[in-house]
Amino acid sequence: MDSMLMQHFYPESRFGGFTQIDGTIAFYARVNALLSPNSTVLDFGCGRGVYGEDPIPFRRDLRILKGKARRVIGLDVIPAAAHNPFIDQFHLLDGPTWPLEDEQIDVLICDNVLEHLAEPDAFFREARRVLRPEGVVCIRTPNRWNYIALLARLIPSQRHMQVLKLAKPALKEKDVFRTFYRCNSLMALRRALAAHGFEHAVFGYEAEPSYLSFSKLAYALGVLHQKLAPGFLRSALFAFGRKKISLK
Repeated sequence: MDSMLMQHFYPESRFGGFTQIDGTIAFYARVNALLSPNSTVLDFGCGRGVYGEDPIPFRRDLRILKGKARRVIGLDVIPAAAHNPFIDQFHLLDGPTWPLEDEQIDVLICDNVLEHLAEPDAFFREARRVLRPEGVVCIRTPNRWNYIALLARLIPSQRHMQVLKLAKPALKEKDVFRTFYRCNSLMALRRALAAHGFEHAVFGYEAEPSYLSFSKLAYALGVLHQKLAPGFLRSALFAFGRKKISLK
C-alpha cells in the first residue's frame, strides 16, 4: 500500500523508487558533499546498519559512507551495533564521555538519534571536543512540534510499539528506543549549536508522510501538511554546524 500511495501522490517515484522530497536523500546528499577521501567520519548512534536493506539502490548507496571516506567510526549504546557492516571501527558508548581522542573527526553524523538523548548538551560538548577545527556535525531529528511527535507524546508508552507497528510493519522492537525531545525545535537546535561554538544552518524539512501509509485518507492529509506546513512545524529538522576555531 505504501508504494501505491506514494506513486499516486508523488508520480515521480515511479522513476527510481523515490520522491523528489525524500528526506534521506536530501540529508545524505549534503553529507556526501561534505566528505573527502581523507575524511574520518563518526556515525553517532550507528545502529546495526539496517539501511543496508533499503530496496532503493540509489538511496541505500548514498547512505553507506564506508569506502567514500578514509574511515567510518561507529558509536552506539547497543553492543549489536558492533556488527554493522558499514563501519570500519566500533566503540561502545557507556556514559556521557565518548571513547575518542580530541580533534580526530572531520564529519559527525547524528541521524534520528538526538531525540533519544536525555542530556543533549553532553552530545554537543563531546561533538565539539572530537571534531577537528572546521569539522562538521550533521543532524537529522524529528521536530517535537510536528503532529507525529505530538501524537507520540499523547500515546501511553506501553502502547508505542503497537502504534509504531501499525505505521511501520517491518519495524523491530529492538530498534525502538525511548524519546525525550529535549533539543527538538528550530530554536533549541540553533541555541545549542551556537552555545557550543558552531557556525550553523538549521531548517525544517518535510518528506512524504510514510508514517501515515496505513490509511489513504491519513496519507492524503499528510501530503497536504507536507505542502503547506511552515518550517517550524515540518516533521524533521536538519542541522549542519561547523566547528569554529575559537569560542569568542
